[in-house]
Amino acid sequence: MTDSHKNKRPHMSILRPVTGPNALHLSDIFRNETTGGMLMLAATVAALLWANFGQHSYHFFRELTVGPLTIEGWAADGLLTIFFFIAGLELKREFVEGSLSRPADALVPIVAAVCGMVFPAGIYTLFNLLSADGHPAGWAIPMATDIAFALAVLAIVGSGLPQAVRAFLLTLAIADDLGSIIVIAVFFSNGIDIWWLLGAIVCISLWGVMQHFHVDNGWWYVPIFIVGWWCMLHSGVHATIAGVAFGLLTRTEEDVLDDPVDRWQHKVEPWSAGAVVPFFALMSAGVQVSKETFLGLWAHPISLGIICGLIGGKVIGITLGSWLTARFTSAELGRGVVWRDIIAVAMLAGIGFTVSMLMTDLSFPKNHGFADEAKASVLVASFLAAILGGALLHHRGKRHSLWEEKHPHEVPVAAGTSNNAD
Repeated sequence: MTDSHKNKRPHMSILRPVTGPNALHLSDIFRNETTGGMLMLAATVAALLWANFGQHSYHFFRELTVGPLTIEGWAADGLLTIFFFIAGLELKREFVEGSLSRPADALVPIVAAVCGMVFPAGIYTLFNLLSADGHPAGWAIPMATDIAFALAVLAIVGSGLPQAVRAFLLTLAIADDLGSIIVIAVFFSNGIDIWWLLGAIVCISLWGVMQHFHVDNGWWYVPIFIVGWWCMLHSGVHATIAGVAFGLLTRTEEDVLDDPVDRWQHKVEPWSAGAVVPFFALMSAGVQVSKETFLGLWAHPISLGIICGLIGGKVIGITLGSWLTARFTSAELGRGVVWRDIIAVAMLAGIGFTVSMLMTDLSFPKNHGFADEAKASVLVASFLAAILGGALLHHRGKRHSLWEEKHPHEVPVAAGTSNNAD
């Protein structure tokens, strides 16, 4: 998913290219962070319009059963496994040779990510424990950061920012993804069926063994992936965990061009960004919107907990976690990054969306009223975070550009020194 990784792999096409020597492949367009974010946004708008102007047809389509699952179930438990497979591949890459391979470099954003999950969950829990009509079960909803949306906004407004700002956000989001995966696996697994789980483990282990022995024919892996997902679906562990496990066990090596992680990302990522995530958004984001609904978001503990968690909790947690780590350890912020950059990134990290929507379905599986309210809150909070975070980062980009003009041979450092761009 990162530009540095994409540049090292040879050009391979999945879809038929547009003719011409300099033509872009459609798959390359879908890999673009901005394109993926725009498709997700378009699907969200389409879901809102469909749910509000064709409510019966929308719910009928979502509840339509195809094979063992409803359409909505296929989106959340089936297709989203592909999204988590990409997340697993990205994690594997970062663990081996990326930002998570050097603990000293990754310490600040990792601690920031943990604090950026704990504080939103704490704020939500506080709102709902102190209210008579509160529902603490939704504590996990405001914990997530949507890496696709956040990076898409950063790509649009991030001109002039140090490259280290993007690296900080990427590492933060990856660590956040890992935290969300752990939360799903630990807290949203019910009634474990040991035999189905054993079947999933066998498939995952077989994938790892084949990777170890350099079996690189992708078609051998497709049935293993499907059977492993099917077993995980029936095991009581959320099915998307299978995708993460397959991704983490995929082989990658430093300084090796076109290794399996590269190839799988190259082939699968366009489908994830161009189809899987937008379809999930279409099936998840369709909530009733009205003046009464909007006003009600500011009065109910569920919605207040989510909005305040994603907006305030992320900013407080990420900023405080970064400061504590930089203050009490030898870890440092990235080159040219100052504290106001961290605050801006923390605001942008309040874009929860994809994983927050999934957490909503997991937290309120049998109460569509609470689920719709929570999803509306996620949409509002994510929109506010995108606008506020984007505006702050755009401002920071201009400040960095002015600094470079005035001090062409100096690098701004965090607060407390004379070379301060804050």
